[in-house]
Amino acid sequence: MNALKGIAEKLKTAMGLDMATVGSSLIERVVHERMAALNLDKDETYLAQLHIDPAELQNLIELAVVPETWFFRDREAMLAVARLGREKLASAQVARLRILSLPCSTGEEPYSVAMALFDQGVPASAFRIDAIDIRTRSLEIAAAGLYGRNSFRGRELGFRDRYFTQQDTEWRIADEVKAQVAFVPGNLLAADFMRNEQPYDFILCRNVLIYFDREVQQQAVAMLDRLLKDDGHIFVGPAEGGIMLNSRVAPAGIPLAFGFRKRRADEPAFLPVSKTMPVRVAALLPVQAKPRPSAAKVRPSAPQPEAVPATDLAAGKAQADLLAQARRLADQGEFARANALCEKAVQEHGPSAEAFYLHGLISDAGGDVAGAQRCYRKAIYLVPDHHEALLHLAALLQAQGDAAGASRMRERAQRVEQSVMKTGGLAHG
Repeated sequence: MNALKGIAEKLKTAMGLDMATVGSSLIERVVHERMAALNLDKDETYLAQLHIDPAELQNLIELAVVPETWFFRDREAMLAVARLGREKLASAQVARLRILSLPCSTGEEPYSVAMALFDQGVPASAFRIDAIDIRTRSLEIAAAGLYGRNSFRGRELGFRDRYFTQQDTEWRIADEVKAQVAFVPGNLLAADFMRNEQPYDFILCRNVLIYFDREVQQQAVAMLDRLLKDDGHIFVGPAEGGIMLNSRVAPAGIPLAFGFRKRRADEPAFLPVSKTMPVRVAALLPVQAKPRPSAAKVRPSAPQPEAVPATDLAAGKAQADLLAQARRLADQGEFARANALCEKAVQEHGPSAEAFYLHGLISDAGGDVAGAQRCYRKAIYLVPDHHEALLHLAALLQAQGDAAGASRMRERAQRVEQSVMKTGGLAHG
């Protein structure tokens, strides 16, 4: 084993980061950055340093963890916690909600949950959020509560007006929100991690399991199961649903929240997707985009006429009607019928980004990963700045170990987001 592999193994043991998932280039970059800081020129010397210096291992972890988050990222999970939490309090099941955000990164996730609960009318005395991360620098940023533009993405930013105060080019979160979250350093793979902690009503552990190998994933899921109440809910990232399906948990059936609950004794260990995971696909489309009846009209090679022919308008409306029917069927878990309508919409009225994107969502929800990828790519071909399709394709690629491909899709999505900040709306919406 060469020294670089030994360093990668050290990182994997410490934090679960699998070089096969993230790629060797990331490991090489952060290692050489730390070696430069220490004036070391040999990998072997740095590996020896890691074995004797726990502080240096933490320095390496700080560099290896790259925070990539924003407020209300995959907002359905936050809204689900707020809605279910309010119902739980109203029915007197609990007097105070216990919520865990792990890893919490720079704080956007736990603060989003707190804001969502406040928006639902839940008082501060009725919930508490524990937020844990292995990266101490992220916790310092979270505790400061001061955020730049990159933490505010998309078009639904009303929460910023309600809960933030602008200071030059940054925004400071309100003290009432900050007071609801306790930030604590911790490593979810540590043998004694939260060993004596009481279980939680809600756990958010999103977009971290995909960076572990199968063995570490199983270890993490077992830990999460231990920390979850019998009637609690856990939320993971869009690409992590398959990791959670096991003998102990089952899909919660919450639209687009990627939520799970503990399996009841009378339930089968693996539940049919079409019956247990209805996905309200329409909720992923924040604005109904204008129909694009043909690929030529999506990617014009010549100036468009000022007036749209009546035949095109009729075709666009007919396609929109078919896609609306497909969404309704998908909401009911009728994925096969919904897919058939998407195909019909394309065959009868021409290719459109909306049809392919919707088809991708339905295929994704039904477990057809390859089909979902094909559809997302078609949507992106027709509309290169299709933000949602870029993000969903990135998640699928990451889950399959294509870190480079996922990174390219995320970079393209980020460029779209930067354009949104300038123009005030997604280009395809």
